[in-house]
Amino acid sequence: MSFLSILIIAVGLGMDAFSVAIGIGASRQRVSPGPVLRLSISFGAFQFFMPILGWLAGRTVVERISEYDHWVAFGLLLIVGARMIHESLAGNGKEREDRGDPTRGWTLLMLSVATSIDALAVGMTMALLKTPILYPSAVIGFVAFGMTMAGMLAGSRLASLFGRKVELVGGLILIGIGIQIVIEHMT
Repeated sequence: MSFLSILIIAVGLGMDAFSVAIGIGASRQRVSPGPVLRLSISFGAFQFFMPILGWLAGRTVVERISEYDHWVAFGLLLIVGARMIHESLAGNGKEREDRGDPTRGWTLLMLSVATSIDALAVGMTMALLKTPILYPSAVIGFVAFGMTMAGMLAGSRLASLFGRKVELVGGLILIGIGIQIVIEHMT
């Protein structure tokens, strides 16, 4: 498989991570390096390891998971998106500062899984094509890292320009990505 083909796959897989990162970046008017790196490293690592897991798991496991993976991704994105919408509409000031950080804990784990489930299927496809997996996985992981970082910074910039409306839009985007995933898997 050529580098260009791998890069196109990586960018396609990284689009969910980029969109989610925009939403998270939009939930903050100022983004410090810590949250940007945590989200970027987590998304990049999951995008790196999921193709490897898919490649190792082989056909039977992926076929079983593919029956409901889109519902898992939808559910995780719905939960986080609804929370962002709720927080954008309720509270400000001190309440806004006290809320949880989506770049830590369970929220980070849920988002990392939700944005990388498709990479599992890519790994299985590469196994079927007898393509070695480490190089493509590394490219996918690095691209997801960079796209996540760019998304966080872009979302933060939008939030500083437009305020809390961007957080509301970010939550709607997450839910929209979840709906899109379900629609794509049902057609």
